[in-house]
Amino acid sequence: MYLIVGLGNPENEYSNTRHNMGFNVVNKLSEKFNIKINKNKFKGLYGKGKIEDKDVILLKPQTYMNLSGESVQEIVNFYKIKKEEIIVVYDDIDIEPGVIKLRKKGGPGTHNGMKSVVKALNTEEFIRVRVGIGQPKNGQDLISHVIGYIPKEDVELLDKATTIAKDSIVEILRNGIDSAMNKFN
Repeated sequence: MYLIVGLGNPENEYSNTRHNMGFNVVNKLSEKFNIKINKNKFKGLYGKGKIEDKDVILLKPQTYMNLSGESVQEIVNFYKIKKEEIIVVYDDIDIEPGVIKLRKKGGPGTHNGMKSVVKALNTEEFIRVRVGIGQPKNGQDLISHVIGYIPKEDVELLDKATTIAKDSIVEILRNGIDSAMNKFN
């Protein structure tokens, strides 16, 4: 069973921010594959279904970004999910807006949500889908950049990127991470 985790912040005030790209991708998967994310357990909202004939769980931790690992760890332990069947989707300031990058494993970088997930799982060996949000511009501080207003021109780029990220996850489930990396990186 695959676990697809979208990182984000749970409150409505954060729903249209760069920091919620993970939630946005999971929402698109939910919509496309008719998987209702309506169960509230494991410190998150989740739903179970099938994508490409694979059993999947879509998870949106409700712990706030910095504690995302708590939710991920609880559901991984309960369902005994293997690390190679965990896919985490999140925003990345080191990638230009509109671009995605896939990795088989690796460190959390500066992303506090990923730091929490890596610490909770005690491994860096799980798939990640990073949605580029770019660096702050014009002297904007990092916090305002990731949880603040998104200009219209970036909204379109980020919507396109989350759609591509959704498609990359379908490819991972269909043909594996190597095929997806070749197609989408």
